Amino acid sequence: MPLAEYAVRAETSRGRLHHEPEASTRSPWQRDRDRVIHSSAFRKLQYKTQVFVNHVGDFYRTRLTHSLEVAQIARSIARELRLDEDLTEALALAHDLGHPPFGHAGEDALNAKMKPFGGFDHNAQTLRVVTRLESRYAAFDGLNLTWETLEGLVKHNGPLARPPAYIAAYNARQDMMLGTHASAEAQVAAMSDDIAYHSHDLDDGMRFGLFGPADIAHLPIVGEALAEARRASLDVPPQRLRHETIRRIIHVLVSDLVVETQSRLAVLAPDSADRIRQARKPVVGFSPRVAEANHAIKEFLRARMYRHWRVNRMTSKARRLTEELFALLHADPATLPDGWRAQAGEGQPAQAAGVVCDYVAGMTDRFAQEEYKRLTDISMPG
Repeated sequence: MPLAEYAVRAETSRGRLHHEPEASTRSPWQRDRDRVIHSSAFRKLQYKTQVFVNHVGDFYRTRLTHSLEVAQIARSIARELRLDEDLTEALALAHDLGHPPFGHAGEDALNAKMKPFGGFDHNAQTLRVVTRLESRYAAFDGLNLTWETLEGLVKHNGPLARPPAYIAAYNARQDMMLGTHASAEAQVAAMSDDIAYHSHDLDDGMRFGLFGPADIAHLPIVGEALAEARRASLDVPPQRLRHETIRRIIHVLVSDLVVETQSRLAVLAPDSADRIRQARKPVVGFSPRVAEANHAIKEFLRARMYRHWRVNRMTSKARRLTEELFALLHADPATLPDGWRAQAGEGQPAQAAGVVCDYVAGMTDRFAQEEYKRLTDISMPG
């Protein structure tokens, strides 16, 4: 199926910061996707918390499985809208590369410790990962992704009036058009993120026993999906009923997103990707009815899952460990591994804080716990 006029096209790409010859067998977006998949930051997502700390169970989502689910949903939507599927997939796979260990607990902890030095933002950290911290190539730092992929990562949540420090600094080097919306491909990846984590958090929450089918029956879309699953799957075990419900929720959310976006596109009639960027509001989105239902699901999950006392205990321990790990390393940068210690310098708290932040943010849940023990348990080897 040919790309739509408003899709991002390789022939009009703004290219890469460091020039490289084009590949004969892959489009620029396929190369970006492949570079993301082969990066160390992507592999680490396997052991980074989504909601439940990695060791809690083998079946709960991690940042890696979440990213794969986002990519699957995003490609399906991109195909329906005749967008570039490879760019959409690259953005979906890369969108969480900047998340620290322990999910939002780790992010909150790093933000608190970095307040005197500009704070911490996982979207800005994603940009740091792909433009600076990944060191795989002889000619440049980072992955040297295309402008279109970087733009989609930077404007993950829309235009940036007050960008975090690193995004602002990078923008001075390569203009990301921060005041505009991102491409339709990037908007699809962002909305697919919502669809994926709401549906799989409902799944994981029921699997973990935080709530059951009776507790979600009142929710719009969810209750209808549950009732339909029961009618279609009489006397099935709870596990199958849960899966039948979740797949119906995803179907409703995706279908509504496609129909509503097609309606918005018909009104806007964009003839290029830049027309999408310059629009007054996002072109990809839910209908008002489903947007309201999606908000209700989010509020339910916030109350019954993200703030459940059992999750709060994990969150509290993870936040405290991350804060103490940062404090120990920042107070004595000489305890950093060789490469990181050299970057931290001597007698420069701000520089050392940035290096420690990058070091901690790049850890997996498991490595952070082990590193904390190495720094605090005298019986353990360094």
